[in-house]
Amino acid sequence: MPEHSVPLIATIATAFGLALVFGIVAARLKLPALVGYLLAGVVIGPFTPGYVADVKLAGELAEIGVMLLMFGVGLHFSLEDLLRVRRIAVPGAVLQIAVAPLMGAGMAWMWGWEPGGALVFGLALSVASTVVLLRALEARGVLASMNGQIAVGWLIVEDLAMVLVLVLLPPLARLMGAAQSGDGDLVLILLMTVLKVSAFIAFMLIVGRRAFPKLLWLVAQTGSRELFTLCVVAVALGIAFAAAKLFGVSFALGAFFAGMVMRESEFSHRAATESLPLQEAFAVLFFVSVGMLFDPRILVDEPLQVLGVVTIIVFGKSLAAAGLVLVMRYPLSTALTVSASLAQIGEFSFILATLGVSLGLLSVSGQSLIVAGALISIALNPLVFAGVEPARRWILARSEKARRLECRDDPYAELPMSTERKYLDGQVVLVGYGRVGQRIAGVLDDAGIPYVVAEQNRELVEDLRRQGKVAVSGNASEPAVLIQAHIANAAMLVVATPDPLNVRQMATTARALNPGIEVVLRTHSDDELNLLREQSVGVVFHGEEELAKGMSRHVLERFRAPGKAAGADQGAGQ
Repeated sequence: MPEHSVPLIATIATAFGLALVFGIVAARLKLPALVGYLLAGVVIGPFTPGYVADVKLAGELAEIGVMLLMFGVGLHFSLEDLLRVRRIAVPGAVLQIAVAPLMGAGMAWMWGWEPGGALVFGLALSVASTVVLLRALEARGVLASMNGQIAVGWLIVEDLAMVLVLVLLPPLARLMGAAQSGDGDLVLILLMTVLKVSAFIAFMLIVGRRAFPKLLWLVAQTGSRELFTLCVVAVALGIAFAAAKLFGVSFALGAFFAGMVMRESEFSHRAATESLPLQEAFAVLFFVSVGMLFDPRILVDEPLQVLGVVTIIVFGKSLAAAGLVLVMRYPLSTALTVSASLAQIGEFSFILATLGVSLGLLSVSGQSLIVAGALISIALNPLVFAGVEPARRWILARSEKARRLECRDDPYAELPMSTERKYLDGQVVLVGYGRVGQRIAGVLDDAGIPYVVAEQNRELVEDLRRQGKVAVSGNASEPAVLIQAHIANAAMLVVATPDPLNVRQMATTARALNPGIEVVLRTHSDDELNLLREQSVGVVFHGEEELAKGMSRHVLERFRAPGKAAGADQGAGQ
């Protein structure tokens, strides 16, 4: 069979095979697998010798990858999570998106680029990779922490801003000097674009929000896993395609809203799980196709430009973000975590660069610079994250100003002087005010039992105090936070957040300050459950175990109902 008789199969097989090899190598070197996928694309691209994959087919497969990536982003998009950290994430991300493009665009302008290309270039350097960030935070076990939530919320705002940019860039392309922007009245084109996008969003929120969750429910009733997976993928790709054809909206925006409305369904978690293998497979093809667009010669021909791009990504926008966080009176650890999270670029940058090239705004060499910056910044990101804690200690040890900033008065880090005595003696110290913590607090309120909430989310503590509740801001694994909650005089410590890394420290600190205190914990892990019980850390509740007990209790109570009991007595009398 001739080599190119089946270009689709050849392209997919080669892409997956090399991505696997380079991904394993990257993982062995403690680098994100994403680096390996990009390198695989470079190897089979037109700029390197040897086998060259079909670029056109790879581009079409990449479009599917973009759709599924954006569908996954929408499926995991939580407005609730964003609102929790809105006071820092929204203004911080908006200001950072304004500052970072100026750095990139300014550098490109110094190189003599056209204003339109410089702006697209700057925007591409401003947005970090969701995939890289989530995996980095998960690997370090800080995804659920306050700093992790702020970083994710910050990135969600960036992603939403980039979605808006992707929508508005084509109609604005002619104004920015694009060579392929078409003719017609610019104002009319822009107005029509806004109207089409608004119509699509309205359709999705009014019709899709009701129709698609019901569709998932109907398909789930068939009991067929294959049909359910097919339904999820068909909705993701179908809406993306329909959005492009009927409303003139990008595939990315269509897929994002498809995922967002799917989240309304009770089967959203299952939809995410079932579609994940397909998302990851086509995401690999997307990153491989991006690697195919990269010309390695730019590293030799323009090393100073590559260095400038990497400097802006890793240092420039990261320092800007850290400064913004500190200005908003958040700790140094939060500032460093956010800056490390943003010290790379990824999928949105590639999508924006590809769109810029297709519109004639960005040159191919500019696209190669963006890919080079992404490759190097993603490869460096684990080192940046590893340096967060040493950097914090080094800064605090050598800077008196940094120590003052770290120790500055936080009105929510201490209980007010007017706090009633009942909250300072014999109270319950409740760590965490999430879904479980709120339910426990509700029960304590009904029973009239006083409690003090210790919560990392400063904004949540502020809201609780407005409601007249007693709360203190900070990480309960730090002794100072428990001391502020008056743990020495408390009757009980209830840890309502699953925190396997710090729960033992909380219990140890509480017992050191109050030897007679009762400790109540929760966990989702069987191994952790056994370990905590063996070490007698406290009374441990396991999610699945308590669920089984609750269901069993309900069944027994139903069978002990008066009617059942009477029937049982009659049967015994006979």
